[in-house]
Amino acid sequence: MLGGHQVAPDVQTEHTVLHTGEHRELRRYGSDADRAAARVAGRPPVLLVPPLAVSARCYDLGPGQSVVAKLLEDGRVPYVVDFGDVGRADRDMGFSDYFDDIVPQAVGRVLADYHGGDEASASSTGDLVDLMAWSIGGTITFLTAAAHPELPIRSITAIGTPLDYAKVPPYPLVKTLMKPTGGTLISGALRALGGIPAPLVRLAYRATAWERELKKPAYIMRNAHDTDALARMQVIDRFQTTMPGYAGKVSLQMWENFIYRDELASGVLNFDGRLVDLTSITAPIQLFGSHRDAIVSWAAARHGVDLFADSEQVHFATVETSHLGLIAGDAATRETWPRVREFLASLD
Repeated sequence: MLGGHQVAPDVQTEHTVLHTGEHRELRRYGSDADRAAARVAGRPPVLLVPPLAVSARCYDLGPGQSVVAKLLEDGRVPYVVDFGDVGRADRDMGFSDYFDDIVPQAVGRVLADYHGGDEASASSTGDLVDLMAWSIGGTITFLTAAAHPELPIRSITAIGTPLDYAKVPPYPLVKTLMKPTGGTLISGALRALGGIPAPLVRLAYRATAWERELKKPAYIMRNAHDTDALARMQVIDRFQTTMPGYAGKVSLQMWENFIYRDELASGVLNFDGRLVDLTSITAPIQLFGSHRDAIVSWAAARHGVDLFADSEQVHFATVETSHLGLIAGDAATRETWPRVREFLASLD
């Protein structure tokens, strides 16, 4: 990273930590005045759910690359639940820990804070929360909404979320190769590892962006006197080095439920006998995908249009950029966030 030289400081958007706890820190961005103005305008709070194996800083990478800053500009109050790091000690954490416990708890705390800490007021006014997520964070969000229809969720926005792993290379090939073993070879390896360690996750992410890595030296030379350009590059590098790993049970369920048995694509998932039916979701949904996304194919993201056919409304938009570019960067500023703004405004 430029020989360790920091081109620009690591700047975060103004925020308040509302709750600390293992895998569930909750932050509100903006000031008390922002919150009061949003309440007066009748704009529901927005809870951002991060992906797994990705730092929650993905929603606040830096100036000009911040999802929470965009939402604040639109007069909305963003909250982020931070799952934190995971390691071998978290090998028993599965998806149900997120959709049965962590995210529902965050929704309740968001509404309580939105009303100045008055939980009674929050529960009696019938207020709702807009959920928004990037990548697998969208999967967790959909699982939460389906498993807990009683939650006050007004809408769901999922950006670059894979909803059919049969349409994401190389998973179909891996599944075919593992057929003779019934998938047990990979299941056994994941159990032995106790998850997917952070170094492997970071290496895999860099591999999907190999072209960027190859062009980086030339980019640095070309922009040697452009501090802003180098700072934006450094923000992405910093983000890549903070990726946590996957918990053991989560990685096992991704392989068995999502990939090998195609349960996510069908909409009905079986987690240790607990059935979760994504097709039961009725809240308005907004989806985004890209043909240039090297991690989540356009077809895998668009599968949600068919999966959520019974929802009140489903919108799908194509923004041609990278996986991270869907939420941060020029394409996100030009295309993603104006569409998000219009979608939320149509529900106010």
